[in-house]
Amino acid sequence: MKYRSNSILAHIPQNRNGELILKQALFFQKKLGMRIFLMGIFKSSALFSLNPNSKKNKIRHQEALTGFTEFIKNHLQSEIPNNIILRINQGKVVDRLITESEHGGHEFVLIDKSEKQNAEDLSRSDIDRYISKSYCPVLTINKDFPAQEVKKIIIPIDISQQTKKRLYWATFFAKKLDAQIQIVSALNADINETKSLAFKKAESLRQMLEERGVKCDIKILKIHGKESHAAILEYIDKEKPDLVIIRTHHESKFTGKKIGTFVSKIIHGCQMPVFTVGGVSQDYDPISI
Repeated sequence: MKYRSNSILAHIPQNRNGELILKQALFFQKKLGMRIFLMGIFKSSALFSLNPNSKKNKIRHQEALTGFTEFIKNHLQSEIPNNIILRINQGKVVDRLITESEHGGHEFVLIDKSEKQNAEDLSRSDIDRYISKSYCPVLTINKDFPAQEVKKIIIPIDISQQTKKRLYWATFFAKKLDAQIQIVSALNADINETKSLAFKKAESLRQMLEERGVKCDIKILKIHGKESHAAILEYIDKEKPDLVIIRTHHESKFTGKKIGTFVSKIIHGCQMPVFTVGGVSQDYDPISI
């Protein structure tokens, strides 16, 4: 990526669950050839918030960074390479990640969405709130179902959403990972699928992707009264892609909108990683890849 810092951000708790999310974070970092910022977050006391620059609090910060560095070294069983950068922060996890997404210049943030013993102690509503407020895209992973490779990517779409950001990221992941794209849309109408707006929207995206050298096909699901997210989740469970890319509301942090039931159901209903495309601070130009 020519326009940004070519970096990922991941929050890593210092426990067994943190080791699992760290392993997945490094998997994507290596596959994508990017830098990664690993962030340790500790709770700040009232005294810290009153005077974060005091000598005592600076010592506390340095001690936290030293402990975090040792934790990462023990996992790597080596010195930390230059493309892995460690950061220590204090406060609530979601609040700190929102701030970092705005000011850190990262391409995307990686967080754990697993239901049990979540590596970051985040609830489903915490994850949805963060995605809705993040200034950059978010890759949600399930530490209990680690990605081994990324060769097939599914992109659920609807006729109301714009495609530019999704086009950028679909092109990026497909080229970096040598993956094939499948565009999936739900059709709740008894008409020929090729005459539907769902197909026309998907076909337009397919043509743009193939113009950029990305292999792509289309699947229209006739749902006959079933909720669209349920039909798409059933299809994803059957096809078992390695990654799902889905669009969120780019204006959400300003209007207060949530990510919506459809997006939330897809994120939490998939065991595989889901890349949510949102944020407003980046210039998405597929030609720059």
